[in-house]
Amino acid sequence: MSVQTITLGCRLNFAESETIARTVPADEDWVVVNSCAVTNEAVRQTRQAVRRAHRDSPSAKILVTGCAAELEPHSFASMPGVTRVIGNAGKLNIFAANDVMAPSGFMGHVRSFVAVQTGCDHRCTFCSIWQARGPSRSLSFELIRDAVARELDRGAKEIVLTGVDITDYEGGLGILCQRLLAAEPRLERLRLSSLDSIEIDDALFELIGGEPRLLPHFHLSLQAGDDLILKRMKRRHSRADAVRTVERIKAARPGATIGADLIAGFPTETEQMAVNSLKLIDDCAVITAHIFPFSARPNTPAARMPQLPRELVKARAARLREAAAERRGRWLESLVGTIQPVLVENGGKGHADNFAPVAIEGASRGEAGRARITGRIDDHLTAVWA
Repeated sequence: MSVQTITLGCRLNFAESETIARTVPADEDWVVVNSCAVTNEAVRQTRQAVRRAHRDSPSAKILVTGCAAELEPHSFASMPGVTRVIGNAGKLNIFAANDVMAPSGFMGHVRSFVAVQTGCDHRCTFCSIWQARGPSRSLSFELIRDAVARELDRGAKEIVLTGVDITDYEGGLGILCQRLLAAEPRLERLRLSSLDSIEIDDALFELIGGEPRLLPHFHLSLQAGDDLILKRMKRRHSRADAVRTVERIKAARPGATIGADLIAGFPTETEQMAVNSLKLIDDCAVITAHIFPFSARPNTPAARMPQLPRELVKARAARLREAAAERRGRWLESLVGTIQPVLVENGGKGHADNFAPVAIEGASRGEAGRARITGRIDDHLTAVWA
């Protein structure tokens, strides 16, 4: 008997899928589809995954869970092969009496994701995730500390703290990180998932500047580079706020790298507004960009705003991706010839501390050390141990 997990969307989903898989009864065949609802395309891909699972494993029971299942349970329940549909509130209790807020991790993975909170108290006009995940809830320090210890026991070399809005962690994300690093000396590599730039606290900036175990890549939820669009998105930062946050990060940690989420073609976006977002890639030195063509989610304020033609949205997203790829390429080229700390994750491939993808021929899974960057092939670097 077996369990297969198909996970779409955020890192929190991936961590939760691992927890669900551990609790599936040993005498049953299940396919767990952990869905995403951040865009209409994500929901479409979830349906596609369910259909493919039924085709490839017709005798297995199919469980659909996650955000799309929370928002559209009846539509998934009617799909051929689907046995159960469970929303987010019960997803970790499906097969066992787990705490719904229990931290999740990846068994035996070199990089392990540990959830520290879920839900969101903000109401960005384009987003339906707060409807799917509910209000922000933080796990206790003790639960998180114990989850990190379990992942290190299983062989994890790097821990990534994840959630829906981790900078909203009760008591402060920076304080949480400080306590974790003090409590667990084996934790040599701590990475953070997406951050809301306006919520980064002073304690976290202190760590950025003085704690080498906090890895120097920071992914920011920026969404746009035009103040009026940010206001219509109901974001809580301005363009200048975003630029100042990046400047402060880089002043505290020279060599730190920046990732960002950006939405193209938000309703009412003019060409000049789109250009302002385009320029943000350079102004915030973004080297890892997640570009989302605007997708009108049901029951959101943005869905009721004047929409742009779909082809224009796609064109602006393509332009953003092209600019981001060009800047990323220059950054990767700049690393050739340098020495970088690297953790090998699988198949001789891994990441440098700054999150540059690196391949080292013959390197073993979990191996870590300093590597000399010898070249670039497409979107990854080649290296040898220094």
